[in-house]
Amino acid sequence: MPHSQTSAPRGRVRLARGASPWLLPTVATAALSLARARRSRRAAAIAVPTTALAAGMLWFFRDPEREIAQGRVISPADGVVQSIMPWKDGRTRVAIFMSPLNVHVNRAPLAGTVTSVEHVPGGFVPAFNKESENNERVVWHFDTELGDIEMIQIAGAVARRIVPYIPQGTKVEQGERIGLIRFGSRVDIYLPEGVEPGVEVGQVTTAGVTRIDRD
Repeated sequence: MPHSQTSAPRGRVRLARGASPWLLPTVATAALSLARARRSRRAAAIAVPTTALAAGMLWFFRDPEREIAQGRVISPADGVVQSIMPWKDGRTRVAIFMSPLNVHVNRAPLAGTVTSVEHVPGGFVPAFNKESENNERVVWHFDTELGDIEMIQIAGAVARRIVPYIPQGTKVEQGERIGLIRFGSRVDIYLPEGVEPGVEVGQVTTAGVTRIDRD
């Protein structure tokens, strides 16, 4: 299946869908403070932190275009490989930790059809903590050329909202944007039996670019 996103201009950065509830009030407050700064010392004092916060929000919610890589399974998230764990059913779980400085938009690891998007309520402990197994999450299943592929978006201590972009039944291309996790979090992908991981614990990954499996 062709990668339509490769036609996007390289280096172009847009803002992530689903960021508005955080961005709009922050940017509006910063703009108002800057407008009043010349007439009020108090407004000028407020303008500095609010402008810095607005700039930080714009950075957190950036959504850069990517040249989608070739490979059977590519990374769904920017981050660091936290663990690689064999599962009882023969699959291998690759867990990718996303810090607040990473891009928070997640991408489809393979081309296929979304067969399930399930929201599972839970806690909000830090995503690097073992107890994060019980955190708020969205569980995805994709019908692909490798069979069923499961991917889980896990909320962290700060990331208390996961925003899926597409519903069940949608056909996706490899590397297509599928959802957003606000702030730091974790994404797990389960490689099917017989597919070996091509990354190592501690390796930095880039969504849509880093290949997760190996030949």
